[in-house]
Amino acid sequence: MLESNALILFAYMLGSVSSAILLSKLMGFDDPRSGGSKNPGATNVLRIAGKKAAFFTLLGDCLKGLISVLAARFLEADPFIVAMTAFAAFSGHCFPIFFDFKGGKGVATAIAATVAFDWISGSILIATWLLLAKVFKISSLAAIISFSLLPVVVYWRFQSLAVTAVFVVLSLILIWRHRGNIQRMISGTES
Repeated sequence: MLESNALILFAYMLGSVSSAILLSKLMGFDDPRSGGSKNPGATNVLRIAGKKAAFFTLLGDCLKGLISVLAARFLEADPFIVAMTAFAAFSGHCFPIFFDFKGGKGVATAIAATVAFDWISGSILIATWLLLAKVFKISSLAAIISFSLLPVVVYWRFQSLAVTAVFVVLSLILIWRHRGNIQRMISGTES
């Protein structure tokens, strides 16, 4: 129990480290919370500082999810605890303790954590996102639909209500964090 709690806490703390904000200080571009969509994520960094900064932000956000979940798997934690570790890394990114609980939308961290949790579920998630992004040309719509389908894939893979419930909550939070994008899509102003 102590090991499980430590893994989940580690994942949350690592998730709370904002790649976008740290890179803005290291690379000398404007704090992403002060420009563009004001979201500390790779898409907003792309708008503010260009491809190189966005790439490193994306890499940092992915590593938070990967490292956390791979650590849990390395320690042979129960699948539910591994799922909770993925959720904790995602939650840290969205609600970081180091930045007044104001973080990004969590797509990159959630995708990487899902891949580390189960590469088949993660591959289906990525393939769905890529296909939808290509068809609709709207990243946020691709993320919303992909994560809406993720719990179904996880249940198909694990046949576990507890594990699936973790991914249901993760997906609901991710979709809720895209509520501004949803409003813009409805009004036809989403880029």
